[in-house]
Amino acid sequence: MTTNSDEYAPSTSDWVREQVEKVTEAGTTDAVDIIGLKVVLMTMRGAKSGKIRKVPVMRVEKDGVYAAVASLGGAPKNPVWYYNLKADPKVSLQDGEVTKEYVAREIEGDEYDEWWQRSVAAYPPYAEYQTKTTRKIPLFLLDPVN
Repeated sequence: MTTNSDEYAPSTSDWVREQVEKVTEAGTTDAVDIIGLKVVLMTMRGAKSGKIRKVPVMRVEKDGVYAAVASLGGAPKNPVWYYNLKADPKVSLQDGEVTKEYVAREIEGDEYDEWWQRSVAAYPPYAEYQTKTTRKIPLFLLDPVN
């Protein structure tokens, strides 16, 4: 690890950076939304830089387990945070004012199908995003660390 390992590196994406700043200032994810729907704030380590990265994702939750949908709006490539989770699956997730630790795992098969339906129910544009790309949009489950 470098001495910069706990340094926060803001996103180069304006909307991501602005949403993270609003959540940080307010102390709650309730300060932001996407088309009126709730988001949660995922904090992880950058795969290349080793720096702390933060990204809002749509709130998809059931029984204390969250899903992170790597849609990138239906772009042909995965979002950068996908590679961060693959390199280091330990994340913090803030929902409202509560932040807890989780371990991310990419899912497939029946588990994917179940959580994909749940994700589309939470954020309907995901269905359209899947039609825009030939890649199967990856899904991670964030399992709480006990």
